[in-house]
Amino acid sequence: MTGIVYDRKMSDAEGLMWRLEKDPHLSSTFANVSILDQAPDFDAFRKRMERASLVMPRLRQVVRTTPGNFAPPVWVEDSDFDIDRHVRRVALPKPANERTLLDLAALITADPFDRVRPLWQFTVVDGLKGGRAAMIQKMHHTIADGESGVRLSLEYLDFDRDAPPPPPPDPDTVAQAEEDLSDDATEFVRSVLAGSFRLPLGIARQVKDLLADPTQIPDATSAAADSLRSIVGQLGDTDEARSPLFTERSVKRHIETSTAPFGPTKAAAKALGGTLNTAFMTIATEAVSRYHVELGEPVDELRASMAISTRTSESGANAFSLVRLLVPTGDLPIDERFRAIHAATDDAIEAASGASLDSMAALASALPTSVITRLARQQSQTVDFATSNVRGSAAPLFVAGAKLLANYPVGPLSGVAFNLTLLSYLGNLDMGINTDAAAVTEPQLLARLIGDAVKDFVTFAD
Repeated sequence: MTGIVYDRKMSDAEGLMWRLEKDPHLSSTFANVSILDQAPDFDAFRKRMERASLVMPRLRQVVRTTPGNFAPPVWVEDSDFDIDRHVRRVALPKPANERTLLDLAALITADPFDRVRPLWQFTVVDGLKGGRAAMIQKMHHTIADGESGVRLSLEYLDFDRDAPPPPPPDPDTVAQAEEDLSDDATEFVRSVLAGSFRLPLGIARQVKDLLADPTQIPDATSAAADSLRSIVGQLGDTDEARSPLFTERSVKRHIETSTAPFGPTKAAAKALGGTLNTAFMTIATEAVSRYHVELGEPVDELRASMAISTRTSESGANAFSLVRLLVPTGDLPIDERFRAIHAATDDAIEAASGASLDSMAALASALPTSVITRLARQQSQTVDFATSNVRGSAAPLFVAGAKLLANYPVGPLSGVAFNLTLLSYLGNLDMGINTDAAAVTEPQLLARLIGDAVKDFVTFAD
């Protein structure tokens, strides 16, 4: 796939996400629920995915960990690859509505991957009311982030309902992919040895010492100390999340959806002097503020996290960082809330500039998995909710003859109360609201309040 660099070795950030799977609360699996105007031609779709797996090495690869976690895991060929393990078809009892579909999607998304198989699964769902169908696309974050996942979808989506099937993959391309996938023991050992020295032993020891006692950092003068200051500052942030309602956590999930009009939302953001990203965070904050008021627990501020793309032409499958910020949830007009969030976002991005996900993951590689999962769980408890914004297609899309009517992304929770992810498509901003059922006890209320916040925000476009 053009524009994405697939390495045989995971990046440090991908390796970290893989290790964190030891704790089911920290799963980084994400999904997308596409509503279709009719049932797709399943045989044609299956053939498209078979073709995609031949030209995209990652779809036929499994993860092999390195001894003692001295280096990031590597991708090797699944010698027993079977497309029917990854492309499935089910039917809901008719006439099923979107609530039934979203309940199924929540179960599928929360189900752990078989770690000895490629980490993706697409399920075509028949039987939606009105002759419609759906597709649930589930992937592990080590395969792709939101943006590279959208690019991956170009391998199986068309811009015309009656588009002819693509030509067979070029034999040279397939041969190169198979060569890249070859499970060569010598190369595997070389990768381990190279990775094991990516963080010098002396620095690794300093990392452990400084993480064990962050009070040493201000006075440290070693070469590692400068980069560690901002990183450990974030890792050492144990300030609790603010919500008096989002206090419990579980592995039970519930999915809701909402939609905003792209043009008016962007115009309102511009009129207020900010960006669509700030508009999205403002809508989320306004809704969660009203949620707390309606349930009798108003709160002045909450802690949110925001995914920020760091993608360049040289980026691999994942290229993003996370920033945390306090958002105002007190009694404010929505335009004032927007301006406050705009300033808070700029400050948070600047403060986190020295603590990218990759750099933190590289340092975390020096620590045992048990310590890493404990730190990550501790960090997740400092955040109330998460957001992510992914740009999609402005043109109609089709899958095996069926038109996509809406695309609802389902972002990973990773220990927070809910994740609100946005994917633009065909003049709309489709939002998936993935909630921890123990934390968000009234998910339908939250979804309704997000819709209300959208209506109030777009009035500034006038």
